[in-house]
Amino acid sequence: MSKTTDERGRIYLPKDVRERFGDQYRIVELPSHVALFPVDEDPLEGLRAAVGDAFTETEADELKTEARKAITREVQEEANGRSHDGEA
Repeated sequence: MSKTTDERGRIYLPKDVRERFGDQYRIVELPSHVALFPVDEDPLEGLRAAVGDAFTETEADELKTEARKAITREVQEEANGRSHDGEA
């Protein structure tokens, strides 16, 4: 499918594409091209649909808390590794 932009830089997607993928997209700039990725209205539901029932009993706040803990551990481990590398 080929589309051109209008005078304001807008691209109009055909109705069948919007019906299939929705109305929200993330634009990703890659070295050789630009890609559009559909964004779910409810990203957590989209994640659940993609991974099955892995997060069925998990609330969004719990996922955020666990992600923050994991990031904190990684940063601390990296910082500890740097301080040990600098010791004589």
